[in-house]
Amino acid sequence: MPAQFQIDLFDELRMLIGAFDPVILSGVLSELKGLACAKGRDGAAARCALTLAEKCILVPDTDLKTESVDAQVIEYAVQNKCLVVTNDRRVRDALFAQGIGVISLRNQKKLEILRR
Repeated sequence: MPAQFQIDLFDELRMLIGAFDPVILSGVLSELKGLACAKGRDGAAARCALTLAEKCILVPDTDLKTESVDAQVIEYAVQNKCLVVTNDRRVRDALFAQGIGVISLRNQKKLEILRR
């Protein structure tokens, strides 16, 4: 989101929810590192995300039972009852099914909390 729509993710989150502790799962970090090697828009977005990841608390995935990164995000959110920032529709719907709220970009300008 930040690379594509030029928003300051952490400032937007603070305005939306107040104080928070950003976390990133080690599996997500590994996936971003792989994507960052690519050229073009996707690689640039991944490199931007890696810069943001430096401001996050790294959570090892040793306590998670699932293997796919998306499933780990869902499992972690359910275990810790925390909001997830994503625009991925499949992940969002799976989180909703578990009663977890999602923070998503609205109209390519502003973050909003979605719950279903």
